[in-house]
Amino acid sequence: MEASGSPKPPRTLLEAKIRERNMTLEEFAEYAETFARENGETGTLSVRQLQRLLAPRLDRPAGMPRPATRRLLEGIFGAPTLELLGPPTQRAPHERADFAEWEVSAAELNRLVATAERVDVETLRLLADQIENTRRLDRRFGATALLGALRLHAQHIEALFAHCTNDATTRALAAVLTDAHTLAGWQSLDRGEVGRAWDHYQRACDAARAADSAALHAHALAEQAVVLADIGRTTDGAAVSSRAREIGRGGPPLLCAWLAAAHGEALAADGQQNASLHAYTDAELLLPVSVERDDKGPYLALDSVHLARWRGHALARFGCTEAVTVLSKALIDHDVEFSRAEAGLRVDLALAYLACGEHDAAREQRTAASGIAEAVGSARQRRRLQLVATGALGQKFRKWAAGD
Repeated sequence: MEASGSPKPPRTLLEAKIRERNMTLEEFAEYAETFARENGETGTLSVRQLQRLLAPRLDRPAGMPRPATRRLLEGIFGAPTLELLGPPTQRAPHERADFAEWEVSAAELNRLVATAERVDVETLRLLADQIENTRRLDRRFGATALLGALRLHAQHIEALFAHCTNDATTRALAAVLTDAHTLAGWQSLDRGEVGRAWDHYQRACDAARAADSAALHAHALAEQAVVLADIGRTTDGAAVSSRAREIGRGGPPLLCAWLAAAHGEALAADGQQNASLHAYTDAELLLPVSVERDDKGPYLALDSVHLARWRGHALARFGCTEAVTVLSKALIDHDVEFSRAEAGLRVDLALAYLACGEHDAAREQRTAASGIAEAVGSARQRRRLQLVATGALGQKFRKWAAGD
């Protein structure tokens, strides 16, 4: 005989499963509504419906709920409706708990897989467009207000990628994910978060392999090499950049030109002057006359002006007198939308002027570069200004920084 106030035993397996979740009928009805909405089901379950379903009936097959409701129940519990509306099975308490945990986990996995199944061409375009919009805003205003949202967007794409079962869609998601992590890596580096930048680039390389794209892999690897150069591992950076160039060999001319220029920058950081300038010559020869965006490849901001800016950066590092001419021309032709790039260009121009002994012109460029770096929140360019001013070419830089 049951003790007074003890709950009655469940009449059906459905009732037992709802109890295992520690839910009231009202709570479960709300959960079922959310599950249906997130998984594209049309079935509904009201409290009154649940009350009818929980009462055992001998003629149950004739009184089965409509198909949409059956699909909803079976999607939530992973069991046939006829079994759910039958008598509960007897299990030990720990078995019931384990089974309930399995059911919750299985339901969540089913939801994630079902969500990934809804990814189509339009969804892929929307995901990619969000990254492109972030990139354009980043060029103008910097990464400070954008990086957090971009990282969340990358996490969303990763969830879709991880639960997608269609090969073609998986590769397409991997390509979009590569773009998201590559941009997040660059933004992280600009904010001085070198560890996070490395992680983003590593994930970009992994995603590029999943996308089966040598172009995306080469691009992500070349950008990762910049992190190595920034932390002082310049020889490693040059080697990684060389490997990226090899991976991308045979790709579209614009990609090959970009990889050559990136390699030139890595070599310049390592002090390999002849090899660096030779790589920039390769880039000039490879750069196509008409630059068009390849939707299937990585995003590449490279034209004759950008290439001149990159080459001028190397010339300024080496103290070459032609650096002022090259960089000044690049500054005149520079697209004002690329604010952070302008800050870097002016840092290089300050370095070039100082190498020529033109302190006033160098100070003018330093002031302009500092203002832009502050406006866009570029910790990387602020650090470059400090390095230029405090020791890149010895005592005369320290005197210049002090205003002498």
